[in-house]
Amino acid sequence: MFFFQSFQGSQGRAYLFNSVVNVGCGPAEERELLTGLHAVADIFCKCCKTTLGWKYEQAFVSSQKYKEGKYIIELAHMIKDNGWD
Repeated sequence: MFFFQSFQGSQGRAYLFNSVVNVGCGPAEERELLTGLHAVADIFCKCCKTTLGWKYEQAFVSSQKYKEGKYIIELAHMIKDNGWD
């Protein structure tokens, strides 16, 4: 899994991932985010059902198209474990 830093979630710093595991996806809806209008779907933990972030389904601004199909997970919902750096 690759991620890029410097993203903003609804609760603070977030990371953009190409793929994620053990998450479910809700229905897509259009939201006006800091970088423009996007169609996004909330993602949640399959075990505890906590909302973790969202998946970019569609970007309506051409400079944001690279986000389509990728996932935002907020740092507040990530756990450092097993010696991650």
